[in-house]
Amino acid sequence: MDRRNKTEMHLTLRKDEVLARILSDMRLGIPVVIKDNDDACVALPVENGSLPRMREFLAEGTTVIALTRRRANTLKARVYDDDLARIIIPDDASLDWVRAIADPSRDLQVPWKGPLETERGGKAHLHRMAIELARKARLLPAVLVRMLQGEEVKKTRLSCLEVEDFDQKQKPDISLELVSKSTLPISEKVPSIIYLFREKLGGDEHCAIVFGAPPRNKPVLTRLHSGCFTGDVLGSLKCDCQSQLHLALKRMINNEEGILLYINQEGRGIGLINKIRAYSLQDQGFDTVEANHRLGFEDDERDFRLGSEVMKLLGYRNARLMTNNPAKITILESQGIKVHERIPILTAVNKYNAEYMAVKARKSGHRL
Repeated sequence: MDRRNKTEMHLTLRKDEVLARILSDMRLGIPVVIKDNDDACVALPVENGSLPRMREFLAEGTTVIALTRRRANTLKARVYDDDLARIIIPDDASLDWVRAIADPSRDLQVPWKGPLETERGGKAHLHRMAIELARKARLLPAVLVRMLQGEEVKKTRLSCLEVEDFDQKQKPDISLELVSKSTLPISEKVPSIIYLFREKLGGDEHCAIVFGAPPRNKPVLTRLHSGCFTGDVLGSLKCDCQSQLHLALKRMINNEEGILLYINQEGRGIGLINKIRAYSLQDQGFDTVEANHRLGFEDDERDFRLGSEVMKLLGYRNARLMTNNPAKITILESQGIKVHERIPILTAVNKYNAEYMAVKARKSGHRL
């Protein structure tokens, strides 16, 4: 291979890199193009769109708001496309109206938004992909979508994703790298080292704290913990996260060895902003799962494969897992981590988290 061909190869984006760029653009409020052969559209998440960009979209009569079926049902909008609805934007619609359509946590503030008219007929697969991309970017799954003609696609300088390059049902591969490590004294009883990992495609940072020197050929006492700012840091009584974290740390210190896998997946993977939106919905009477659904997310959007990847990078493949969630065991074992024992991690219930705990047991299968 000559030097010129090598340069061309290195300057070509892989499919996963294109997807990472698309999600980054959406988080920045930059429209993206989605293309499928001769069909193409430009999509802008309602939540992140700047006022000038949203005005440009609203100036086009062919723009619709793509919403999930769950959100459309809440708004009493007809659903003609199975799992989504294409809301036609009225001529007199304001930017505040558009954002109120997208955000369920504002329903009590802006109760009158209809009657709504939905688009019927034609293709909706690009709208479906736009919604899924917004969800993966941890944005509300509500997107302004305008179809593009051939010449418009050629002229655009926006990031473009080909439908064939994005499998909505398949989770992307986990790719982490160890970036740094340091001693981190947490207890005078046992030494500890913190390891920091970064997702290679510009994603979140995750960490592991190793207490003592656990042998790699034996099951190690392990806690796979999802980051919770409101609980772990602020001590919120709405969840049991801080109590579980402190109990796990205490057990590992008393055991003089163990591994804490602290994975940055706030709010069951929907992010801190959407988590607080879910809290707002819970204040209105919805439980944890119902609130996630109304926002357009699944019960649990976390990817526990991140924990298994961190363990393998540290050289461990056997665990005694402190958890009440059987799903963690299933995922870890599917990724090559043998869970020899499940150790319950039960904490006290209070009046603020009693319903939350009951829903975890009733709807999420936690063993409480």
